[in-house]
Amino acid sequence: MRKLIALIYISFLSCDTGNLTVIADLPRALNEASGLEKIAYSEFLWMINDSGNKPVLYGLDNLGTIKRQIKINAKNRDWEDLASDKNGNIYIGDFGNNSNKRKNLTILKVLNDSLKSHKKIDVEKISFYYPEQTAFPPKNKDMHFDCESFIFYNDSLFLFTKSRSKKDFGRTNLYKIPAKKGRHKAEYVSTFNTCSDLGCWVTSADINDEKNQIVLLTERSVYIFSNFKGNDFLNGDVKHIDFKHRSQKESVLFKNDSTLLITDEYLGVNGGNIYQLDIY
Repeated sequence: MRKLIALIYISFLSCDTGNLTVIADLPRALNEASGLEKIAYSEFLWMINDSGNKPVLYGLDNLGTIKRQIKINAKNRDWEDLASDKNGNIYIGDFGNNSNKRKNLTILKVLNDSLKSHKKIDVEKISFYYPEQTAFPPKNKDMHFDCESFIFYNDSLFLFTKSRSKKDFGRTNLYKIPAKKGRHKAEYVSTFNTCSDLGCWVTSADINDEKNQIVLLTERSVYIFSNFKGNDFLNGDVKHIDFKHRSQKESVLFKNDSTLLITDEYLGVNGGNIYQLDIY
């Protein structure tokens, strides 16, 4: 009887999502969802899985049902986030770099015209490197070249790195590269620190339609930046919201200026959902 009560209690806790409201259960095909994007001229929520999964871009309705699958003619080495431009082109960030060893960091550009295709589609490839990285991997104290987050802004792509250095897990460096094919040197812009432990990793980013708010996601919380100058997004005003809920959160999207959509991975007990969070 005590075991049964304990199981019921654990189940109850796993359903407590704090200030996050579950709006959809993700399908099994997206158990490792790592990117979420909404684009112009499409009613779908676009999503991807991370490394080890098929190179597929999924289009879902608001209930979390897969309505379209776009097969990409590229390998999913470590897809981590999605971004889009005003023309409805989607960018896939293949820049996950857990061990800081990769030299083939890439962003894949999916043209809007390809999103209605039923065949495997070709993509433009944008490659880049961090000029500060001279060793692969660097020393443990310099493991700042993983990345799971980026946005499109003014014809450029802005990357928010993820630190793998102990006691410095909350550090994110902002870099800028051109949003065009070729190999580019990433230009350092600025740095921000969330906190210091594993729950502070930055795992996704988004920019609102008005281009005056940026959100960074961690497993524990979001950081919303506003009143920034130019493209130094990390030096504006910051609003921090804790979730009061723990799971492996991997993607964030502005539904509107006052509401975010957030997804997490399914870990066998909890997660695998699309959540809504009111931020104002």
